[in-house]
Amino acid sequence: MTEPLWTLDAVLAATGGTLAAAGDDAAGRDGAAQPVAGLSIDTRTLKVGDLFFAIRGETRDGHDFVRDALARGAGAAVVSQARAAELAGSGPLVVVPEAGDDPVLAAMRALAAAARARSAARVLAVTGSVGKTGTKEALRHVLAAQGTTHASVASYNNHWGVPLTLGRMPAGSAFGVFEIGMNHAGEIAPLARLVRPEIAIVTTVEPVHIEHFRSLSGIADAKGEIFCGLEPGGIAILNRDNPHFERLSAHALASRAGRIVSFGEHPQADVRAERIVMRPDLSIVDASVLGVPVTYQLGTPGRHTALNSLAVMAAVHALGADLALAALSLAQLHPPVGRGERTLLRLREGEALLVDESYNANPASVRAALATLAGIEIRGQGRRIAVLGDMLELGSEAPRLHRELAASVEQHGIDLVFAAGPMMAELFESLPAGTRGVAAPTSAELLDAVLSEIRPGDAVMIKGSNSIRMGRIVEALKARYGGAADSLAAGRPN
Repeated sequence: MTEPLWTLDAVLAATGGTLAAAGDDAAGRDGAAQPVAGLSIDTRTLKVGDLFFAIRGETRDGHDFVRDALARGAGAAVVSQARAAELAGSGPLVVVPEAGDDPVLAAMRALAAAARARSAARVLAVTGSVGKTGTKEALRHVLAAQGTTHASVASYNNHWGVPLTLGRMPAGSAFGVFEIGMNHAGEIAPLARLVRPEIAIVTTVEPVHIEHFRSLSGIADAKGEIFCGLEPGGIAILNRDNPHFERLSAHALASRAGRIVSFGEHPQADVRAERIVMRPDLSIVDASVLGVPVTYQLGTPGRHTALNSLAVMAAVHALGADLALAALSLAQLHPPVGRGERTLLRLREGEALLVDESYNANPASVRAALATLAGIEIRGQGRRIAVLGDMLELGSEAPRLHRELAASVEQHGIDLVFAAGPMMAELFESLPAGTRGVAAPTSAELLDAVLSEIRPGDAVMIKGSNSIRMGRIVEALKARYGGAADSLAAGRPN
């Protein structure tokens, strides 16, 4: 029989809550032994047997959805003492004492801490301005071949996503991989202390969320907070090619890290790319992993992905796991949704290729996506088309950073650019007339122009910040010219 994730009595012990059950069983006589199948904060994705945490979101209070959660089959709901009376009789409630701004979120953090305390898993944490989700997914993929691996879902990397992910970690996990993000200084440190990684990775430092910082050095300092949570003797893995390497190293050396392992193409990198061969649908990497020569194929194209794979190999080596098996696993790695997924579009007179990079954008990731688009083989009269939406949270530097993308468009031979949003219009106006497709204030207003432009042989890449909703263009292209069945894994048919 499979062990439950938690029992209610373990939840009560961790959170300091008390059980109030429905009906006459007010004391929950047998309820405390009830198994908890999972944890949820969203009734839309809740599964039967889940423990529902009524946390407060930016616009809604989870307590308003407790009755619905219990009606949908939640095993119990965690609620604050202040709201418990109004929810009496709706079903089993774990009532937690008032604490801070959100006592239910505090209870979820307490359960997460209990999950970490009971676990013997080898725990890794990943942050960085760009590439943290892809690196986390690569680690999940590689380590899953070597032991039971638990990792963050999607980009659950904030003040509620990290404790939710940690609380969901089964006690028997061999590996735990956690993504930690931030918008402001001071946000990573408490999450890193909660996760307590033995290996902490910083992929890179770039001008992302720059509107909340005075300089890139401030972003580097914020990323360096991840080392606050390192277990004694833990390992810091840093990008040797990044200009903030020394600054991040200082943060690591000030922590409980036992050593620093660097990766990149720099001649002094501990895990060094000797050669990267870029192909339209994959990459081949010849690397030296702390003196051990390793050659592997990477199932996702893109130079940035190849470089981040070095961090993965550094982590595998640090864990003492099987490098050869990890190298084999990387060949089967496919892009996460919205981060490079490729789909054939079936037009009346031929095919075009859709590259979905629609999950968020910043200057570094847009340049990387343009470079990947440049590497795609074009057939016949096909063109390389970039459909770009605004990059957000760049502050007063936003117009300049958008305009500067023109150099990358030219460098990579992009034939046509479509632009959504007032900031991406800055790029559009900086392009030669022959490279301009259509510019529009929103992705919705750009949709028809993109749909009508695609012709056989084209490669179309879509990218923009989440709130610009470039994903709607991806879905419209798929709906008109080809659905999920036509999806490609890194450019090769399934």
